[in-house]
Amino acid sequence: MAELQARWHQSLSAIPEDSWDRLLTAAHPQELPFYRWRWLHQLEASGSIVPREGWQGCHLALWRGEQLVAVAPLYLKGHSYGEFVFDQSFAQLAGQLGLRYYPKLVGMSPVSPIQGYRFLIDPHEDGAAFTALMLDLIDDFCRQHGILSCNLLYVDPQWQPLAEAAGCAAWVNQQSLWTNPGHGDFQAYLASFNANQRRNIKRERQAVAAAGLVVTPLEGEAIPPALVGRMHAFYAQHCSRWGAWGSKYLSEAFFAALASDPDLRRHLVLFSAHRGDPAEPVAMSLCVSAGDQLWGRYWGSDEEIDCLHFEVCYYAPIAWAIERGIRTFDPGAGGSHKRRRGFVAQPRVSLHRWSDPRFAGILRGWLPGANAEMAELMAAMNAELPFTAAYDPPHA
Repeated sequence: MAELQARWHQSLSAIPEDSWDRLLTAAHPQELPFYRWRWLHQLEASGSIVPREGWQGCHLALWRGEQLVAVAPLYLKGHSYGEFVFDQSFAQLAGQLGLRYYPKLVGMSPVSPIQGYRFLIDPHEDGAAFTALMLDLIDDFCRQHGILSCNLLYVDPQWQPLAEAAGCAAWVNQQSLWTNPGHGDFQAYLASFNANQRRNIKRERQAVAAAGLVVTPLEGEAIPPALVGRMHAFYAQHCSRWGAWGSKYLSEAFFAALASDPDLRRHLVLFSAHRGDPAEPVAMSLCVSAGDQLWGRYWGSDEEIDCLHFEVCYYAPIAWAIERGIRTFDPGAGGSHKRRRGFVAQPRVSLHRWSDPRFAGILRGWLPGANAEMAELMAAMNAELPFTAAYDPPHA
């Protein structure tokens, strides 16, 4: 058997697409578009995830001859934007100890808070042994280059025990998730809420209808490519409203790649709010779908219309998800208002390792208490969900 070789790649283009996706399919039999080679490659090729934006590809691959047997999607980062796991307190601690926090090594699908990160390992190999080996290689890389921390975000719960057994420290945060318990239609979804919240949702939907708007879902090949470009304009416009906090990470070229590549476009679902032609939207949201999962990503609007955000980003996608038999809908990061629409707080785990013993000791001592507090917070959040007394929403 050929000797195992470890290589660090600054670009996805150095790794064959079919080799990458073969390992991804073995790790995630249900499609996870955000870790597809094409998705990650287009992030780089479009100029969205590149060194000048604070993201340097640093992908660890294990090869036997010309065969890829394991890979870890990794990035060197000069900031903490686009992660949605807020480690600024870690950076502050590093400064107090006289340590340099940036650049740091991050494992995730860039700017997408999507659960499922893991090392992609050939199923014929020993997953635990390869996980430990790759983490050792990462530790060596960090020591060699003076990197303080490695952060693996939104990890796959099935892979998490292997990484923790190899010495990673777990930090629990929370994210909202809607899970369909078997609703047959939108009315069944409404019936899960108490009477007051049912009235609120009906009122919010009626406000959009009163503005003369209809929301039409457009899927995959049925999406005119020009409409994906229009979605970028909505996205950019919405981000600009928040100034420096706008989180505008994706270039127009990335949206153009989504529109022009049928294999990527098939995962897209656009929800167009319009007064006649769905191709002439007043507002629009972009979601990504695969299998029985739906993820909400971006939205924007030309007009300020009461409750339009709730309709385009939550109610219309939930109605579409129920019709399509979708099991879960992840609406994206942030927003306490999501919980009043039936999104339940769920744990999302990130895994960390640090090269400085003092720094590691402080954080490893802090994490158990922080994780316990987060569990209590999630329980309190979910206890206040506006459901009927008879309805127990699916929890993690």
